Amino acid sequence: MSAIHYMQRCLELAKLGAGSVAPNPMVGAVLVYNNRVIGEGWHKQYGEAHAEVNCINSVREDDKQFISQSTLYVSLEPCAHYGKTPPCVDLIIKYKIPYVFIGCRDPFKEVDGKGIEKLNVAGVKVELADRLLSYECQQINKRFFTFHTAQRPYIILKWAQTADEKISSGNGERLLISNEYTNRLVHRWRSEEAAILVGTNTALLDDPELTTRLWPGKSPVRLVVDMDLKLPSSAKIFNKEAPTVIFNSVKQEEEENILYYRIPKGSSLIHQLLNALYKLKIQSVLVEGGAKLLQSFIDDGLWDEARIINNEQLIINNGLDAPILKNAEKISGQKLLSDKVAIYKLKHS
Repeated sequence: MSAIHYMQRCLELAKLGAGSVAPNPMVGAVLVYNNRVIGEGWHKQYGEAHAEVNCINSVREDDKQFISQSTLYVSLEPCAHYGKTPPCVDLIIKYKIPYVFIGCRDPFKEVDGKGIEKLNVAGVKVELADRLLSYECQQINKRFFTFHTAQRPYIILKWAQTADEKISSGNGERLLISNEYTNRLVHRWRSEEAAILVGTNTALLDDPELTTRLWPGKSPVRLVVDMDLKLPSSAKIFNKEAPTVIFNSVKQEEEENILYYRIPKGSSLIHQLLNALYKLKIQSVLVEGGAKLLQSFIDDGLWDEARIINNEQLIINNGLDAPILKNAEKISGQKLLSDKVAIYKLKHS
């Protein structure tokens, strides 16, 4: 079997930790002796054992004699610092594993190259995956990588539009655009991100709950831009179903699970939001509207994905225009009855 085969297995294992390990990255590890897998593991839960530990611990008693003659494949550079758990490189060195194949370096400043360096000093031969395989290893943790390399959350824009590209009725009445299947899909998307963001008008007109009622999983942190604190206390956003952050220009205080985060008016709203979210250690945000807020992210080029639901049967003629996506490359699409879902990524020059 090739290194590619074993690394693909690492990635399969890593994905089993989805939704349970954030803000840590998803990591998988495979231990191979003489072309035979003798151990496998992945990071299962934030704060608990990492992939390398679970992999070594999974080795059967009669195979433990081969650990010191094996190759460890791991999708991300082993940690070299004390966090919630001891450094994984110390365990690798303790078991005298002679060869480690790493999918990609860890961008976290406490690790970034230090794990590789410590292994090299201990006489462990380390090999990094080629560019293509390394890219795959980075992609499963794109939120983690964006947070640590760009010092901002991974931004996903989402909206639903009619066949004539309207995002709302424009008369203050709520317009239901997506069907029941895409509604469930949106709730799945919510469960996969750290936070969800809306503007004042969306919170006022739609009175959304912004939870994962239609999909199992943890609800994201709710973020609302309400610069003048116009939202009434009766709004569903204040129902304490999930932690909530209200970005405003009036006050900075915390009430139970609601944080009022003050940002001044005048300078770039989007840049201030991203700086605040980085300080709050929020690694990904699903931006659900409205049109003005979405367009601001697009115009500033500060987004990573856009997910657009298009109801091909609904035409309303008059209404609020949907945002205009720029520098976008379509990466996937699917049809769900009346709705067509398209996913785009930002094209970098």
